[in-house]
Amino acid sequence: MMADTPLHPLAHLVAPRSIALVGASERPGSIGEQTLTNLTKHSDFAGPLYLVHPKQTGMRGMQAWPSVADLPEAPDVALIVVPAAQVPQVVEDCAARGVRFAMILSSGFGEAGEEGAAAQDALVASARAAGMRIYGPNCPGLVNINLRLGLTFSPAYPEDLTSGPIGLATQGGGLGRNVLQAMERGIGVGLWASTGNEADLQVADFIDYMVDAPDIRVIVTMLEGVSDGPRLMAALARAAKAKKPVVALKIGKSDYGRKAAQSHTASLTGSAEVNSAVFREFGVIEVDDIDELADIAWLLARATPDARDGLAIYCGSGGTAALAADIVGTSGLRLSTFSEDTLASLGNDLPSYAAIENPVDTTTAVLADDSLTERTLQAVARDPDVAMVLVPNALEYGRASALQARAIAEVQEKVDIPILPIWMSDRLGEGYRHLVDTGFAPPRSLGKAIAATRRWVEYGKWRTAAGDLPATNHIAPADHAPRALSEVEGKSRLNAAGIRTLQSALAGSREEAIAVAERIGFPVVAKVASEHIAHKTEADGVHVGLADADAVGMAWDRIVAGAGRMHPDVQIDGALIEEMAPSGGIELMVGVTRDPVFGHILTFGLGGVHVEILRDVTRRLLPLDRPRAEAMVREIRGFALLDGARGRTRADVDAVIELLLALSRFVEAHADTIEEIDLNPVWVGPQGSGAVPLDALIVAREPRS
Repeated sequence: MMADTPLHPLAHLVAPRSIALVGASERPGSIGEQTLTNLTKHSDFAGPLYLVHPKQTGMRGMQAWPSVADLPEAPDVALIVVPAAQVPQVVEDCAARGVRFAMILSSGFGEAGEEGAAAQDALVASARAAGMRIYGPNCPGLVNINLRLGLTFSPAYPEDLTSGPIGLATQGGGLGRNVLQAMERGIGVGLWASTGNEADLQVADFIDYMVDAPDIRVIVTMLEGVSDGPRLMAALARAAKAKKPVVALKIGKSDYGRKAAQSHTASLTGSAEVNSAVFREFGVIEVDDIDELADIAWLLARATPDARDGLAIYCGSGGTAALAADIVGTSGLRLSTFSEDTLASLGNDLPSYAAIENPVDTTTAVLADDSLTERTLQAVARDPDVAMVLVPNALEYGRASALQARAIAEVQEKVDIPILPIWMSDRLGEGYRHLVDTGFAPPRSLGKAIAATRRWVEYGKWRTAAGDLPATNHIAPADHAPRALSEVEGKSRLNAAGIRTLQSALAGSREEAIAVAERIGFPVVAKVASEHIAHKTEADGVHVGLADADAVGMAWDRIVAGAGRMHPDVQIDGALIEEMAPSGGIELMVGVTRDPVFGHILTFGLGGVHVEILRDVTRRLLPLDRPRAEAMVREIRGFALLDGARGRTRADVDAVIELLLALSRFVEAHADTIEEIDLNPVWVGPQGSGAVPLDALIVAREPRS
């Protein structure tokens, strides 16, 4: 006999067996009164509800207790709606009484400056000492719509009760309820956790919970900031392994958005590029606005995509069909090719002037035959090359639109692939309402519908091809100030790690520079050597193509003069004399940065000046494995240059991949000290010639020797 599956740690928060409402009130319009109303009038909670009020002995026919300490049992959840000044004592009482979860709706903590943050930290310390978890503070609460339970003060809760398979975890409240209210077009949300300041429990914890929740098929999250990267990545990794889709909207992509998000949540917003890279690693579907979030989430809830990507367009308007096909094409999506059987079926049913190849234009023929839509749409939906059928409806056409909506619903019952009706008209009629009532949640424009379709197709390909996920550990840096290593020292460390650089030596005088150059062999490069000068060219510190001793001597003079002029107070170690890279080749860049939230991130792309102008780069979490290293090399738009485009010699791509893996191993071995690595440019030549960093900057956190 199998043992029972253990409950998730948040099970009795999401579905409590008993609740205490601390701050219950009968004063109309107060938070305590509205919360009490939501729990008693608009929820179906069958367990004990304990009301706590310091002066009243009862309200609404229910007994009230003066404090949590006086309750007859320790409830699973204490819902706290008292003023901020009273919260610390209530939390202490809850901890002492053995309450599992303290849900603090009250504001005036981490979002309210240093004093509020200190008070919030004290709440957490008090709770942790007793093993109690804190939800909030400064939040609207939690609603489990599938259980019809509203742990919230929101007056909108009674109207937002369309249950469904979408789980929603947000930090802010307003945007979360906006998603809830997408129920007006048929979208159902089963659970919404809005975590507020995240003093203890975070969005990541609810993503983790929803991975195992059988009533949740799609996880949706909106993040203003991330304070615990490993925690979030661990939850996303669990979702990825369970093949449960996660849709995310990250707020704070621009400077304006970052500033607003920080003022709202007081949490780290992070780099938009890094956040997006982390999402891609775990198969998270990142969207740009609320409409797109709702559209793709509901599409995923309706149908799980696979590797198939053929789309069909079915329409009664030629212009609308052409416009839809245009947007499909410009979005990088593929129109399916109908089989001969499909074409024959359409040809038999539709008039000769109808378009039966994809996209399908049924013309007005469907107006004269009520059954024609059902027969022809079903033929399209059953074609073996079709993964989804888009049905754009440009106008509200009364009875005809209503009949089409009914036909769409009837066909959907008979086919396995999703049909996506698109309601383009601002006029909503019976047809639109029928689509909403039958669970289609029609997008309101072609652009929105096809954007959601693209995300759906891309997720299907990721889902079927997903390989190993990245590690989710994050090593904190050593407790030392960072310092930039000199290029000499940096390249020495790279060489020791098996990363080849060009032959070079440090020269401490003009004569020594010439001697080193003669030993290496002309032509050579001369660079200023100083750990204090990161941007050598700005100090006239880089001279290339030095063909003889006189050129090396003159370069030495200019390096010394330029360094003295630009950096008169820093130590100059001399000049690094280095062999020239062979002519030709391609310049790449490889960089590593330590993100304060997610840890080490490797960036790869075209190098030299191209990285600043084209910004053709891709990113991965470290450490890398070979499949992920290979994928990021092929991901850049400029990969064709490496792959021998237009008759070019194919570059040594294998050497580039080996360089990325070697650098990853180097960072992993020194993860507590490496702050930044910049290898730019990296020279790569034809196959067999290797990939060699020409310049290397390493910033490390370690004590000076």
